[in-house]
Amino acid sequence: MGISSFALDSFAGRGIVSTVVDQSQLGRLNMILDIYRSLEVLAAHPRVDPTRIAVIGFSRGGQAALYASLKRFQKMWNPGGVDLAAYIALYPTCNMTFMGDTEVSDHPIRIFHGISDDYVPIEPCRSYFGRLRVNAKDVKMTEYPDTWHAYDFPTFPTTPTVAKDAQTTLRCTLREEPVGIMVNVGTQKPFTYGDSCIGRDPHVAYSAASTRATEDEVKALLKKVFRLE
Repeated sequence: MGISSFALDSFAGRGIVSTVVDQSQLGRLNMILDIYRSLEVLAAHPRVDPTRIAVIGFSRGGQAALYASLKRFQKMWNPGGVDLAAYIALYPTCNMTFMGDTEVSDHPIRIFHGISDDYVPIEPCRSYFGRLRVNAKDVKMTEYPDTWHAYDFPTFPTTPTVAKDAQTTLRCTLREEPVGIMVNVGTQKPFTYGDSCIGRDPHVAYSAASTRATEDEVKALLKKVFRLE
C-alpha cells in the first residue's frame, strides 16, 4: 500500500522475552506510554506527516492501541499532543474499566475480535463498545464467528490448540477506584496476578477467512485516514 511501518518493542528494552506465562512482568499501561513516546519520535521525523500516523496492536498490544485513545491518558502522558489518525485493536483485553474511558479521540477506533476467544473473551469488549459508541464519533467493533485468539497468526494451527500455561484474566473484572488503583470487582481489593480469577491454558487458532476480512477493513480504513484515494 506504500505505507511505512514503525515496530514498537516494549519487551527487549525492559529485559522481557515473553509475558505469556507471567503477565505481571509488564504493567498494562506501560505500552500506552511507549506509543506516545513513539509518536514524539515519528512526528519529528522529516519524512513523516504527523497527521497520518495510526496505531495497530494485537492482544496486549491491542489493549494499548485501544486505550491510547483516551483523552485523559493523552493529557497525562502525550505532551506532544499528536492525535493518531486511527486506533486499531485486534482481540484486545477490555475487562478494565478506567475513569473517563468513554472520553476518547474523535478519530476512528476499530476493534476486531473472535467470538470463540477464551484467552481474551469478547464480552467485555462488547460492553465497552456499547458504552463507547454513546460518545465516540467514529467507533466500530467487528466480530468473527468460530474465531479464536491470535487468529491472524498463520503459523498457528487452524484447529483450537492449547497455549500451554498461558496466563489469562478471562474471569477477572477490574475497575479503577480510586484513581490509579485497579480493583478486582470480585474481591473489592487491588488486583494481583495471584487472584483466583486468573486462568491458564486458553486456546489459539489461525483463521484465514477472519484474517482476510480484517486486512480488508484495515486497508480500507487506512486509505481513508491517510488520504490515499
